[in-house]
Amino acid sequence: MRWPGTVLREAGILSMNRRNADFIMRHNPRRLYPLVDDKLKTKALAEAAGIAVPELYGVIRSDWQARHKLDDMLRGHPNFVIKPAHGSGGNGIMVVRGKRAGRYIKASGAVLEDGEIHHHISNILSGMFSLGGNPDVAMIEYCVEFDPIFEHVTYRGVPDIRTIVYRGIPVAAMVRLPTQQSDGKANLHQGAVGTGVDILTGTTMRGVCASQRIVLHPDTGARLSGIQIPGWDTLIHLAAQCYDLARLGYLGVDVVLDRHHGPLVLELNARPGLAIQMANNIGLAPMLKRVDALDKIPSSATERVALARELAASRL
Repeated sequence: MRWPGTVLREAGILSMNRRNADFIMRHNPRRLYPLVDDKLKTKALAEAAGIAVPELYGVIRSDWQARHKLDDMLRGHPNFVIKPAHGSGGNGIMVVRGKRAGRYIKASGAVLEDGEIHHHISNILSGMFSLGGNPDVAMIEYCVEFDPIFEHVTYRGVPDIRTIVYRGIPVAAMVRLPTQQSDGKANLHQGAVGTGVDILTGTTMRGVCASQRIVLHPDTGARLSGIQIPGWDTLIHLAAQCYDLARLGYLGVDVVLDRHHGPLVLELNARPGLAIQMANNIGLAPMLKRVDALDKIPSSATERVALARELAASRL
């Protein structure tokens, strides 16, 4: 009898232990983690490099500011996002899509009082959602108006595009689509859908939700495959550029398509998850091996994208 681990390894599936030991520990120096673990630092890096990010309305650093400064930050901004600067896995992110009769409306449709918003911010400040449970700050940001191309495969929240970039070369991508179960968040651990994307064409394939292969969105019933992501060449180049920001060899790049502002970088991740393999129905290990076998990695993002396309085409 062949052990399940052997079967998965032969299929090219990258395990978490191997990801950590062979790729993250080898290519992601610990001293660089603060550049991506702190979303405020990531935003500043991107802006300095001329890369577009969601507008920052303000930062809440104390309960006093939450009570006395939040209204000023939100004036003229009925839609907004609250997130912990050091959060991970989508935890602590609250998406507000408007205000009615003095109460806030979440992306999921739930209604919140002022006190509940302040309580959520207080939880962020206490470190409830931060890496290591350390005290944190709350960021108040522009709420993305996503591109209408995804309207039929999204439940209320904002979909994003996750790309794995290895040593500066994009090797895999997926679209993460919010569901009712995920409370309008594009996070697979909370119930969102992950749909594979063909690196060559930027076209979506069938997806995965709660570790199950699916072809239709669980809430809208729309087909997941065959969506041509607009501006794919720009998006894949943007992902490659982000390697130059953080210098992390194994990197997750999360981008959203805003209908008014185009591609916006949401965040970078030094420990991107492995569900992207299920979404694409292919293991990461063979592609990572091909990158490691290269004689030289180009210094320019444009050349690295061209190389990514060559590697993807040779896999067909």
